[in-house]
Amino acid sequence: MPQNPSRTPGPSRRSLLRALGGAAALGALAGCGVPAAYVKADDRDVTDVSARDRRLVFANWPLYIDVDDDDPNKRPTLDAFEKQTGISVDYIEEINDNDEFFGKISPALMNHQSTGRDLIVISDWMCARFVRLGWVQKMDRAHQPNVARYLDPLLRSPAFDPGRRYTVPWQSGITGIAYNHRKLGREIRHVKDLWASDLKGRVTLLSGLDEAFALLMQGNGVDITQWTADDFYDVCDEVDKQVARGQIRRFTGNDYTKDLVSGDVLACQAYSGDVIQLQADNPDIRFLVPEEGAELWSDSLMIPDRADHKVNAERLVDHYYEPEVAARLAAWVNYVCPVPAARQVLADSKDKDTAALAENPLIFPNTAMRRRLAIARDITSAERVDFAKRWNKIVGL
Repeated sequence: MPQNPSRTPGPSRRSLLRALGGAAALGALAGCGVPAAYVKADDRDVTDVSARDRRLVFANWPLYIDVDDDDPNKRPTLDAFEKQTGISVDYIEEINDNDEFFGKISPALMNHQSTGRDLIVISDWMCARFVRLGWVQKMDRAHQPNVARYLDPLLRSPAFDPGRRYTVPWQSGITGIAYNHRKLGREIRHVKDLWASDLKGRVTLLSGLDEAFALLMQGNGVDITQWTADDFYDVCDEVDKQVARGQIRRFTGNDYTKDLVSGDVLACQAYSGDVIQLQADNPDIRFLVPEEGAELWSDSLMIPDRADHKVNAERLVDHYYEPEVAARLAAWVNYVCPVPAARQVLADSKDKDTAALAENPLIFPNTAMRRRLAIARDITSAERVDFAKRWNKIVGL
C-alpha cells in the first residue's frame, strides 16, 4: 500500500479478491431467477439538490488524503475547497477493501436506492464492475474544466470507461517488482528474472487475481490492453510450475513489505508507492518497471446512482485537478500523480525535500518509464468465475 514514509501504514488500496467476489455472486443471483442488477441510464440520477443544499458525502480509504502535520483532524486541500465554494464535505474513511465495500452498498444500488454517498473512491478493476452494472452517473465536464485540461493522457481512456466519463482517477500506481539490490547482488530487468535459481524460495507474488495477473502476462510479452483467456491460463500454468518447484515462498497481500524488509524475500511483486516508503529507511530496496512493461492502475472517483449532490461532487473532483491542489495531495500520499502539471508546482517549492519529489519517477514517471506502462483490460463478469477458481486454487484461497 503506497503511503507517505512518515505515516503509519494502513489498509491496502489494492485489496485481495476474496473467493469468487461480488460479480460472481451477482451472476449466481441472476441464474436463480433474481432480476438482473443492471440499472438503465434513465434510472440512475435523481433531482440534483446541490444548488440549495451545499454539501456532499465523500467516502474514501483511510490515510488517502493530506492532513495537517499539527492537527490530524484538518485536511488542507479539503478545507480549502469548503472555504472557496461554501460546500460542506462530510468526509468518511470507510473503505478498507473493494469487495467489502461492494457488498456494503450493492443492495441499495441493485434496488435503485441511494447509497447515502455522493462520491466514492475504489480501484479501477472494481470501477469496471460498477460501470458495467450501470451503477454510476456520467460526469459533466462542463463542471470539470481542470479534469478536461490536466488529466494524464495515459489515464484518459481505459477500456472499461472510454473518455473517463464515469470515473476520474484519484491517485494511480504501478505494479512492478521490488528487490533488495545489495542482498541479491545483481540487478533484475525482467519479470522472468523472478524464476532465477538464486531466488528460489525467496520470491512472493500478490495473492489477489486482479492485482497479480497483468504483470505476469507482460512477462510473457502479452499486450495487457487486449489479453485473451489463453494468455491468462498460460500465466496460471507458469505460476503452478513455479509453486511446484519451490520458487515462490508465498502469496501475499500488502504484507509482502515485511518479508522484503526482513530479508526473507529478495524479490517480489510490489506497488510503486510502497517502495517509496521502504526506501526512506532502506535505499538498497529498488523498484523495477521491467523492460517488457508494468501495469499502471488507478483508484478512481465515481458518483453512484441516486446521489443527489452530483454537481457538488463534480466540483470537488475538479478541485483536485488544479495542479496546486494535486501537488499537495501527491506530496502527502506519494502515489503516481494523475496530474502531470503538478510536477512543476513541486519542483518550484522552496522546501528541498518537497522539490525532490518532482524528480521521483514513481510519482511522476519519466518518458522512458511511461512508454512501458499500460492499463490492463479488466476481467469481465463472464470470465471472472472460472478465472477466480483457477487462480484461487493455485494461491490456496
